[in-house]
Amino acid sequence: MSTADTTPDAAPDATVDTVDHAAATADAPQPYAELGLKPDEYAQIKALLGRRPTNAELAMYSVMWSEHCSYKSSKRHLVKFGERTTEKMRERLMVGMGQNAGVVDIGDGWAVTFKVESHNHPSFVEPYQGAATGVGGIVRDIMSMGARPVAVMDQLRFGAVDHPDTARVVHGVVAGVGGYGNCLGLPNIGGEVVFDPSYQGNPLVNALCLGVLRHEDIHLANATGVGNLVVLFGARTGGDGIGGASILASETFVDGVPSKRPSVQVGDPFMEKVLIECCLELFAARVVEGIQDLGAAGISCATSELASNGEGGMHVRLEDVLLRDPTLTAGEILMSESQERMMAVVTSAKLDEFLAITGKWDVQTAVIGEVTGDGRLTIDHHGHRIVDVDPRTVAHEGPVYDRPYARPAWQDGLQADAISGPDGAARFARPATGDELRDTLLRLVASPNLASKAWVTDQYDRFVQGNTALAQPDDAGVIRVDEVTGLGVALATDGNGRYAKLDPYAGAQLALSEAYRNVATVGARPLAVTDCLNFGSPEDPDAMWQLVQGIEGLADACQVLGVPVTGGNVSLYNGTGEPGTIDSSIHPTTVAGVLGVLDDVARVVPSGWRAPGQSIFLLGTTRGELDGSAWADVVHGHLGGLPPKVDLAAERALATVLVTAARDGLVDVAHDLSEGGLAQGLVEACIRYGVGATVDLRALCERDGVTAFEALFSESVARALVAVPRSEEVRLVDLCTARGVPALRLGVTDDAKGGDAHTGPSLDVAGQFDVPLAELAQAHAATLPGRFA
Repeated sequence: MSTADTTPDAAPDATVDTVDHAAATADAPQPYAELGLKPDEYAQIKALLGRRPTNAELAMYSVMWSEHCSYKSSKRHLVKFGERTTEKMRERLMVGMGQNAGVVDIGDGWAVTFKVESHNHPSFVEPYQGAATGVGGIVRDIMSMGARPVAVMDQLRFGAVDHPDTARVVHGVVAGVGGYGNCLGLPNIGGEVVFDPSYQGNPLVNALCLGVLRHEDIHLANATGVGNLVVLFGARTGGDGIGGASILASETFVDGVPSKRPSVQVGDPFMEKVLIECCLELFAARVVEGIQDLGAAGISCATSELASNGEGGMHVRLEDVLLRDPTLTAGEILMSESQERMMAVVTSAKLDEFLAITGKWDVQTAVIGEVTGDGRLTIDHHGHRIVDVDPRTVAHEGPVYDRPYARPAWQDGLQADAISGPDGAARFARPATGDELRDTLLRLVASPNLASKAWVTDQYDRFVQGNTALAQPDDAGVIRVDEVTGLGVALATDGNGRYAKLDPYAGAQLALSEAYRNVATVGARPLAVTDCLNFGSPEDPDAMWQLVQGIEGLADACQVLGVPVTGGNVSLYNGTGEPGTIDSSIHPTTVAGVLGVLDDVARVVPSGWRAPGQSIFLLGTTRGELDGSAWADVVHGHLGGLPPKVDLAAERALATVLVTAARDGLVDVAHDLSEGGLAQGLVEACIRYGVGATVDLRALCERDGVTAFEALFSESVARALVAVPRSEEVRLVDLCTARGVPALRLGVTDDAKGGDAHTGPSLDVAGQFDVPLAELAQAHAATLPGRFA
């Protein structure tokens, strides 16, 4: 729809709070607290303006100064990512932090953009819409960079499996993720599903999107060029999502769920699909100077950030915004987070061409303002001046807090509560006989966090568009970028809140190292990182300490591994307990997403045995590390001690071996070892394609000084299983020796067993147990769907 066809959607209020009226009524009461502002923040706004804010200005500042939009508690610490990014790490980084998403050069003139963001609180209040609009929002971030979205991933964490409310959240979130992504025609290539009581009142719904573009197609969201037009296009603005950033995402649930319900956005994936194609055509036609998506904080965010990023200012006529609800006030229009909307800066000369393209796609469009040269953001509503601010004070120069933080009083006690006592003696019963090891294996395989997630991932389309080379349940998702050369990228996301609870610094590094390792196992060279930092209230010194430690740990690890953080998200206030107690918030959860590049996806390495008669090697060293492990959780309900030792040098060496071996065709299968240890890795590799294995642990136990139990269930890092043709054993060992990576032959893959016990493929651990794959697969698959039927 062209602007010539539009008419005003709403009449002005009978009493309009204009800038002049605000200046003349300094003492008029305003509901700043209800909008999430603190008294000192309200005073700071008045000092900046030299008067009280108008109601519309108050609405803008409330959403833009919220924790969700301004990062006011984390900003001081997030700079560490930039400070620890070396020039070598920047070689492939085309766009870094500060824009809608980072962009990385992957070669041959191709670039990819990727980012992960949270939509946690909305997904507890309205699980379906919260998750769906989380996917929609991150997809629009990728679109705004000039890229075509090509894949999504999701990182989901729910409360206890047996809690009566968990099914409500799980069903809604999974349906929302699948429904929105499937309707967009985007393959969902990976992610996580975790259950833990700490997430009961604060589930985590983190969504990632990957986009592809040519180098010359990168676009930044800046409002430049005096006289250029500001155009709003996409869905009409409604009352959904009002205050979502300031009230829902930047507070705990202390006020109760019902009051939060109106803050959840409502998504329309079919509108978003049209918007994707429309935006790509606009970019291709070179008719836009820049595009900004409207997500958190809506028009308040888009106008202030575009103006702040530019060299001048912006004037907006709010009555020209197309509305679904004509009763919305000016402040509500500014705060609304209605989905599927974009804002563009267009020259007057190209407006007709712009309108022709949006008209072709039947996308409603309205010119609502223009770029000015006065450095101000001014907004009128039916001729009344209701906003007159410096856009930088709204978008980028809000409050920055140096929140107090301290190591929690309970941290030392938690770490002292280890699986083994100070004398090294085991405090919990450990399986010793073959039958006990077998029973433990089956129990862990069937546990909520180690069981198959196919009942979730089968609801997602993993292969739409035809460029998916790998997806769940393989270690990383792989997408082909160039059909001619086979150039592609791999993505993996990981995080272990139990590890981070024990040590948030090490926990963040372990999240990164696992994602880094997963990318390497499929044969991709790790290049860059996006992160989602999910923590408790920054006003709680315990949770703030966890956040600072997580950022420090991740920044240090990125520097050692040589992978820069390109952008991400911070989600705080994920807690409902009493501050200062051990269970006052969720487990501190750093989710790290690592992107890697493959020269040819035809050489991608899957995670399961595909043929009998191949040699199975364990790469890396096993230590008796069981604190925070799946065994401790499932068998003993225990969390205490210290997480596995971080060894970034070993991770880097292992990755080099895995990538080189994949490139040279030495390995046919590679699978990382993490949660559940070697036992879980063997099970997953066997049941992936129904090919069994015979392994012997005696040499491993002797070399590393561990028991058979520790060999199977320890979660030591920097380890991977690989399967190689017997003809390549010597080359693999030579490669590992050259890189300083321990390599030990464990056994062989096989497809059938004979004898008294059973026939058919099995997992045979010599001298300990022999389990048919059919029994393993049944245990692995049967647990969760029945609980949530």
